[in-house]
Amino acid sequence: MARNVVSIKDVVNDFILGMAGDDYVSGTPDYVVHNLALRGVREMGFDLMKKLKSINLDVNKDNATVELPDDFVDFVRIGYGGSDGLFYSFKENKNLNTSMKYVVDSNGNPIDSNNDGVNDREDDKTGIANLGSNAENYPYVQYVYENTDGRQYGYGGARAEAQFRLNYEQNRIEISTDYMLDTVTIEYIADEARSQNPSVHIYCEEALRQYVYYRLVERKSDVPYNEKARARQEYFNELRRANARMNSFSKDEALFTIRKNFRQSPKF
Repeated sequence: MARNVVSIKDVVNDFILGMAGDDYVSGTPDYVVHNLALRGVREMGFDLMKKLKSINLDVNKDNATVELPDDFVDFVRIGYGGSDGLFYSFKENKNLNTSMKYVVDSNGNPIDSNNDGVNDREDDKTGIANLGSNAENYPYVQYVYENTDGRQYGYGGARAEAQFRLNYEQNRIEISTDYMLDTVTIEYIADEARSQNPSVHIYCEEALRQYVYYRLVERKSDVPYNEKARARQEYFNELRRANARMNSFSKDEALFTIRKNFRQSPKF
């Protein structure tokens, strides 16, 4: 484990040791503290300490899909690495066909293989644009629009050759069928709480402790209101302090940014 992170197990154990002399949280079961710590890691991870991962995934050639990782929260970019060492991003297209159809038997009756009251479904890409029987239409596959051929006029530029759509219902990425790869690379925000050994950045360690304490006392009827308010304020104070540390901006970085954007060309 990197030196700039602390395992959740260590944070939880340290918090439990400190509960013994606390009138408000003493006697709290260990599993409750652990679950709250994981909730805190997840909540802070969405905004303050995003865990970015990059992974190569195999493409299912049968339906041009890629299954999302178990700890997937949101994507940063999806594409592939070229032989030149550069990353080429796909363009998100929410109009890609992700439709499905019911699986039927030889008599046309829907099949429920799991006997759970939900009929089986399978991918149905038949609605994707039909190029027609004219061979000369094939080179214009990128210009087919809504099941009609050759509508190039006014189509516009900046069209990415490979496109994708996230299908959250099926927990997968749908890729345009006219551009097939063996693998794709996905860079995404991961849910740290679902990792085998969750950890927190050392800058956020105290904020996590305050989060656990605040969540423990906020619903207790025997804790005075002023203590709940103090715990809440202390948590947000530590959160702001952690945010300032995580997003510090040095003088050298400021100068680099200024010089990077300096041009002698005319400006509008």
